[in-house]
Amino acid sequence: MDQETRLSMMRYRWLMYSILALAYLIVYFHRLSLSVVAHDLVEEFQATASVMGLLGSVYFYCYALMQIPSGLLSDSLGPRKTVAFSLMISSLGSILFGLAPNLTVAFLGRVMVGLGVSMVFIPTMKILSQWFRVREFALMTGILNAVGGAGVLVATWVLALMVAVMGWRLSFELIGAFNFLLVVLAWLLVRDRPQDKGWTPLEAPASGGAGPVRIPLREGLRRVLTEKYFWPVAIWFFFDCGIFFGLGGLWGGPYLMDVYGLSKSEAGAVLSMIAWGMVFGSPLLGYLSDRVIRSRKRTMILCNVVLTAELIFLSVYPSGLPRPALYLVFLVFSVCSSAVVVIGFTTTKELFPLEITGTSVGSVNFFPFFGGAIFMPFLGRVLDLYPKSPAGAYSIDAYGLMMLILLGASVISLVCAFLMKETYPR
Repeated sequence: MDQETRLSMMRYRWLMYSILALAYLIVYFHRLSLSVVAHDLVEEFQATASVMGLLGSVYFYCYALMQIPSGLLSDSLGPRKTVAFSLMISSLGSILFGLAPNLTVAFLGRVMVGLGVSMVFIPTMKILSQWFRVREFALMTGILNAVGGAGVLVATWVLALMVAVMGWRLSFELIGAFNFLLVVLAWLLVRDRPQDKGWTPLEAPASGGAGPVRIPLREGLRRVLTEKYFWPVAIWFFFDCGIFFGLGGLWGGPYLMDVYGLSKSEAGAVLSMIAWGMVFGSPLLGYLSDRVIRSRKRTMILCNVVLTAELIFLSVYPSGLPRPALYLVFLVFSVCSSAVVVIGFTTTKELFPLEITGTSVGSVNFFPFFGGAIFMPFLGRVLDLYPKSPAGAYSIDAYGLMMLILLGASVISLVCAFLMKETYPR
């Protein structure tokens, strides 16, 4: 490949990456968007808190359910078609949600959104594996996760601004329209691999000669699930993301308000460090893994050691920290429990041939959301073991026990990190 052709290919892959990154921003936007408009929905539909909780949880159930099918579709139908089709579903779902005359239609719209955005990440990972070199993959995945962190900020600050100006209905309709624009761009510009544009691959096949051999879907899934090194990564995802979703996604706010007496806005400011940890920590860990530490396994062990140490500290001292220290605690927590997942996905991708990247990443991506679905209500039951204050706050002892449970989960995830196979290309 001559220099001019190579430069054209490099520019084109960044154009595709920008489109896919924006699509991933939409994924995170929808994941947290209901928290901003929950009060409006309760008033509009006269809904109870339990119904609103179910409306919010639909996203996670759809997302977890579709991970393995998403991987299978990426490897069979192709990632470009899969991501364009899924974005179309989420676009229609967002518009339908904005137009919903009642709760039934709102649930239908939310289900369509959940099904649609659940099939964006896996096809994107498949495309990145074809358009970027092996030693670029962790960094590019890290930048993608950072864009997801930006989606958290859009789902809070930007959406709140939009709702204040134009209402929640028009806001979701406009988001759906923007989503549809991404459908058009993905269909017209995204390609599964360089060969689809007439270019040669950036890296030659590992065999040194023959191109990729198509692996049947059933055989690909069998190879993933029977690979012994797949399971330490899967179990690590379950416990690590159970910790993240349990504390960072649900009980971190009540903890800050009940134990430290923070207002909702003050607790939200502290919890915003989770988004910043993803934005800056994800590409940083990808860079460290690729260029500095030159190891997937050691990077994950390092993050788990720091996370375990932090949870030991919070178990011993669940209260009494100064306000600046709380910002630091949640920033470190985000980097070591959320940003680090980019290394987990990179490890999974590198365990298997490129032909089954979608199947392998899709299979492992079931476990973080399954972990969140288990840990969120389980930690709530733990807190309910202790009596509440007259104002309805949980006690310090209750949160102390919660931290101990999270510590135990962190120790298990650390053991899993030690059991993983080193996949960094030598």
